[in-house]
Amino acid sequence: MSDISKPASAGVAPRRPSASLSVRLAHWLPRIVLAPSFMAVLIGVYVFIGWTLWISMSSSSMLPRYDFVGLEQYVRLWNTPRWHTAVINLFLFTALFLAITIALGLLMAILLDQNIRAEGVLRTIYLYPMALSFIVTGTAWKWMLNPDLGIEKLVQSWGWESFAFDWITRPDFAIYCIVIAAVWQSTGFAMAIFLAGLRGIDGSIIKAAQIEGATLPRIYASIIVPMLRPAFLSVIVLLSYISIKSFDLVLALTNTGPGGSTEMPSTFMFAYTFQRNQMGVGAASAIMMLMTVAAIIVPYLYSELREDSHGH
Repeated sequence: MSDISKPASAGVAPRRPSASLSVRLAHWLPRIVLAPSFMAVLIGVYVFIGWTLWISMSSSSMLPRYDFVGLEQYVRLWNTPRWHTAVINLFLFTALFLAITIALGLLMAILLDQNIRAEGVLRTIYLYPMALSFIVTGTAWKWMLNPDLGIEKLVQSWGWESFAFDWITRPDFAIYCIVIAAVWQSTGFAMAIFLAGLRGIDGSIIKAAQIEGATLPRIYASIIVPMLRPAFLSVIVLLSYISIKSFDLVLALTNTGPGGSTEMPSTFMFAYTFQRNQMGVGAASAIMMLMTVAAIIVPYLYSELREDSHGH
């Protein structure tokens, strides 16, 4: 009876506490690290979006109120002529801004894609305006477009005394001054995205088309540019977002003048919320801007998710 019977679990090695702890730590550590940023986004973005939506359906004026008046503030918003001007300006500005920026950005990307000399220097020069804030851009272009200081004064000093470039002082042309400044700042950004797309295309495609006798312009128009669809989509979405939130550029360049002719939804929202003490109308305009952004972002996300699902 000297042999002591072994327990049933004697052949099974016990789990080490350190291994179990490391597994749990690896499982929870990413969640712990991301929790503060998740809470910040949740509160700083989505909670305040909900709060703005509630204020837009209340009778808030100078101070917020938490009653419910339905769509009354939205009716007031769309009955305001200044809001109609802002919406028209937004669509005009966005259409011209997108068309000109995309055309110039694509052209510059194609030219740089020919492996020209000093490509790095030119790319840096084109991208430099994007490093500036819209406040700086607006202030600089305000000086250049000033008839008494800028381009008009310079050209007249060269002898062309009949030259006139006073768009910034004319209500029917001032919006185009904002387009010029925005295009100048964002064209390099569009060029960089298109250039990245061009560099991702297999060069054998161009060589095969050249063997078939296709000219270089025909190759770009019929083959290369259609393959840049993801780049076009990204540029359109990002530039549209920039145009919708173009607050600082308008404020620095024209201050919504002359005579409110360059009003934008962003400047309207700021003026009615903080200057005219009509918080409900300002919140309603902010929700309309959010819906405009969503109308752009949601189809883009849907397209990206659809491509990912088909890719897998």
